[in-house]
Amino acid sequence: MNKIVFALGTLALACLPLCSQAAAKAEVEVMVLGSYHFGNPGQDIVNTQVDDVLSPRRQAELQALTRQLARFRPTKLMVEREADQFPGQQLPAYAAWRAGQRREVRNEVEQVGYRLAEQLGHEAVYGVDADGDFPFEAVQNFAKQHGQEAQLQAQLDALQRRNKAVEQSLAHASISQLLAAFNRPQAILADHQFNSVALRYGRAAEQPGAELYGQWALRNARICARIVQLSQPGDRLLVLFGAGHSYWLRQCVQEQPGWRLVEALPYLQGRR
Repeated sequence: MNKIVFALGTLALACLPLCSQAAAKAEVEVMVLGSYHFGNPGQDIVNTQVDDVLSPRRQAELQALTRQLARFRPTKLMVEREADQFPGQQLPAYAAWRAGQRREVRNEVEQVGYRLAEQLGHEAVYGVDADGDFPFEAVQNFAKQHGQEAQLQAQLDALQRRNKAVEQSLAHASISQLLAAFNRPQAILADHQFNSVALRYGRAAEQPGAELYGQWALRNARICARIVQLSQPGDRLLVLFGAGHSYWLRQCVQEQPGWRLVEALPYLQGRR
């Protein structure tokens, strides 16, 4: 028996280098790239007004950004578009982009996602967004009814000041620099905390803040489920979403066995 145990132990030790190499090859690497919205859609509680991404200056910066991100060598690009109705969640609009259409669309999906996929020669871009509720009005009503209106307004004012700081930086910052600011750890946490502090609004069985927090988490879980289900061992995924999603999507990636989160910041700063 001892000889059998010894033989198995020796075999396991011999396997370690080869097994670790095989595991490394099968590892899924994921970069979550948080972005501001290029087209000013006005769908957030507080919205940042940005300049024209189609200007010659910004188009040149996008070419530079694409070269920086290409160094990650992603095998799949996943973006903030719903695509459950399309086979394999592959976006038909990407084929239109490759045919020379949609170049005037002021959106980070086209201007970063499709542009990068085309440069890398990808055949598809995947839409992994999911619908969800964001019951903020219930939080506002609770705050008004329970003397917390000033507290909630102070949080909105702080968010507005942050957005104004971003708008002021537009005059001198490149798109890579702007995205770097959104992908710093403190910025990712700050985006998340706007939702987490909603837990202050509620009492006993009435918990509108918890509902808001939970619904936002649920939407991001639905998004991450699509990412997980579309991935294959050895993939290198670049996931492009509004920066408010970064905290939850990064957490989901880090919780997946055999997955590794790759920081976007070094690529955005030209250190990779």
